[in-house]
Amino acid sequence: MEQNTICVQGGYTPGNGEPRQIPIIQSTTFKYDTSEDMGKLFDLEAEGYFYTRLQNPTNDYVAAKIAQLEGGTAAMLTSSGQAANFFALFNICGAGDHIVSSTSIYGGTYNLISVTMKRMGIDVTFVDPDASEEELMAAFQPNTKAMFGETIANPALTVLDIEKFARVAHANGVPLIVDNTFATPINCRPFAWGADIVTHSTTKYMDGHGAGVGGAIVDSGNFDWMKYADKYPGLCTPDESYHGVTYVERFGNGGAFITKCTTQLMRDLGSIQSPQNAFILNLGLESLHVRMAKHCENGQAVAEFLENHPKVAYVNYCGLPGDKYHALAEKYLPNGSCGVVSFGLVGGRDAASTFMKHLKIAAIETHVADARTCCLNPASSTHRQMNDEQLKEAGVPAELIRISCGIEDKRDLIADLAQALEAI
Repeated sequence: MEQNTICVQGGYTPGNGEPRQIPIIQSTTFKYDTSEDMGKLFDLEAEGYFYTRLQNPTNDYVAAKIAQLEGGTAAMLTSSGQAANFFALFNICGAGDHIVSSTSIYGGTYNLISVTMKRMGIDVTFVDPDASEEELMAAFQPNTKAMFGETIANPALTVLDIEKFARVAHANGVPLIVDNTFATPINCRPFAWGADIVTHSTTKYMDGHGAGVGGAIVDSGNFDWMKYADKYPGLCTPDESYHGVTYVERFGNGGAFITKCTTQLMRDLGSIQSPQNAFILNLGLESLHVRMAKHCENGQAVAEFLENHPKVAYVNYCGLPGDKYHALAEKYLPNGSCGVVSFGLVGGRDAASTFMKHLKIAAIETHVADARTCCLNPASSTHRQMNDEQLKEAGVPAELIRISCGIEDKRDLIADLAQALEAI
């Protein structure tokens, strides 16, 4: 099926007389006639459900749709995008290991990797996404287990050169994990460019209506874990915490990563997405292909307006011909990037404060990628835990404004920005 059809029909095919819409299985537990029947599930010898903390039919239907959209072999839902990124990394990293990550990533993810995971004994080297392959190679260590980046960075809007990162990751025998939240699989499918694992904050465009927090992890099934068995013993040797199963041997490259992530991390940490939120997510997915086109149309119009305004110092939007990442966007995002535009005001922090106070249609929210337009000054909110040097490295200086263009009429959005700029 084409992407547009998968959005509507993927993941779930009802049988004769079954519900047309994905059913909400709002149950914590599932009944079995015998202990032997349930035992087969615990031994991973049969398919089924016994406790929603690990798996739930509603969640699995929606995860299957996302896997189809990304072109992956297996997927799982998590309670948030942060949980998805943590699980994707922690599934193959442990104390004493090392990660190479782009500097240009969401502030919460930056903190997750640089502070929280560091406290767990996992080190990180951050690299400039524009670095040469030689410079990227130099960041790797013998204990490096993963490389990480974002297709379109939030909020710096850096476009990741996925092929370059994938080549370097594979040359060092590690998978490339890409957060594809902003592009969504409608505008970019990282697996086609060499990425191995994709994550999402489904809270954003996939949900699209600010209704349900969630995350997702998708496996391409392409990374040969057994080729690097010494590096990934958790996947390639018996798991004594789960009946001695060897995940790659039992489930192959297409299913090992997600199965291990479920039976170990979801079992122990429990960051499950609720079936109700999964149902809401699916409603958003059904219109994703329609909404993304409108988000991109509005983002392009707003970026072009801001680019020509005298009170705007610069605009970051890869759809603009003069943007630093325009060529990469034409390669990876030929149908549009997203509805998020970032720009800096000539008057710095004070100008940003005045501008934000005068917005009428664009709401001040920490949220982004919503049907309704929202706006933020990241340095004073989502990235406030960073010092000035870190803010510059992440591409979010104090004067930066991030606007997430919704699906309203673009003329109203431009009029709102014009009057707020006039107030400066």
